[in-house]
Amino acid sequence: MATFEIFMPALSSTMTEGKIVEWLKQPGDRVERGESVLVVESDKADMDVESFEAGFLGAVLLPAGSTAPVGETIGLVVETEAELENLRANGTATPSPTATAPPAAVPPPTPAPEVNVEPKAEVAAVGANRVIASPRARKLAQQLGVKLEGLKGSGPHGRLVAADVEKAAGQVPSIAPASAAPAAAVVPLPAVVVAAPGETKPFSTLQQAVNRNMMASLATPSFRVGYTITTTKLDAFYKQVKPKGVTMTALLAKAVALTLVRHPQLNAAYSDAGTSFPTAINVAVAVAMEGGGLLTPVLAQADRVDLYSLSRNWADLVARARTKQLKPEEYSSGTFTLSNLGMFGVDRFDAILPPGTGAILAVGASRPVVVANSDGSIAVKAQMQVNITADHRVIYGADAAAFLKDLALLIENDPESLAL
Repeated sequence: MATFEIFMPALSSTMTEGKIVEWLKQPGDRVERGESVLVVESDKADMDVESFEAGFLGAVLLPAGSTAPVGETIGLVVETEAELENLRANGTATPSPTATAPPAAVPPPTPAPEVNVEPKAEVAAVGANRVIASPRARKLAQQLGVKLEGLKGSGPHGRLVAADVEKAAGQVPSIAPASAAPAAAVVPLPAVVVAAPGETKPFSTLQQAVNRNMMASLATPSFRVGYTITTTKLDAFYKQVKPKGVTMTALLAKAVALTLVRHPQLNAAYSDAGTSFPTAINVAVAVAMEGGGLLTPVLAQADRVDLYSLSRNWADLVARARTKQLKPEEYSSGTFTLSNLGMFGVDRFDAILPPGTGAILAVGASRPVVVANSDGSIAVKAQMQVNITADHRVIYGADAAAFLKDLALLIENDPESLAL
């Protein structure tokens, strides 16, 4: 006989606290080994948490909507029904679902070894009556009056996502299902957050994570280098491959990745032991999220993946990022970051260096510009401004300049090689 504690798990290396989105089990429910017990919102994704111990959920110490630091006890699991009755007899309270402040933790009646919990991005249903749905899908179903039972999910492992609920309600899905990636990923403007005049809106979990990262960036001695790249040939090549599903994001990520092969210093990062060179070139791309904040889905091994697969991967990553279904390694394993505000018409900007990486490239819009050729003649060419922000502890000005020069040579002279 034993009582086990359920702790707030660390779902990513940067997570310091988590928010309980939903308890999938209620006190008294049977819990099987490997079965999901609750959904936790980390800084960047909603993750199911499963138990490696079988028994009964004895108590919920923090209700849905509560936030707790990593490692705090949030629930109890007992092995037998007798222990369950013992907990109830001792008055171990289950907070009301509407509670806003967590109650004081009640010590278990017996010494409590830790229950091993493991985050899972998605899990299959553990019973005929279990409906697996994202928190956003559940909220949308309540708003639209749609019953989730019987609906077929298009998310990973059959999970219901918002697009499935919208489709069932007869609406055009605002986000394409991850299983049916669109030919080209279009990243819309983030939704406007409506607030009453004078109102102070609390930061979301994602916004809090972004804020912490930005504050950490202030401690990094960084510098910036700009470059002008002529995109006439790149634009022409993009028109050829766009009907095949290739996105401009994939083109830029591929160009960056191939240039990083020749400049590994730009793919490196600072560590206390020295300069850390990763084993792969993983290009993270910043994506604005609805309600504020941003994610950086990662195109893993972008130098080795062909352009068309890279575009399909990007479409899938964006779709799952919008529904908070990315796995931690899909947004935290980037070795170089790309931020493209050119799609919004921005001609130039500086990006803030993400912690744990050595450089980030800010890409502006391509615009027709009157330029002077080397022979003194005048011509109109499409050009874009790029600015790189780098960690001066591992990257120097000459390194950044050489990288930008080779990136420009690739884009200006041989963009067709990106598809090889």
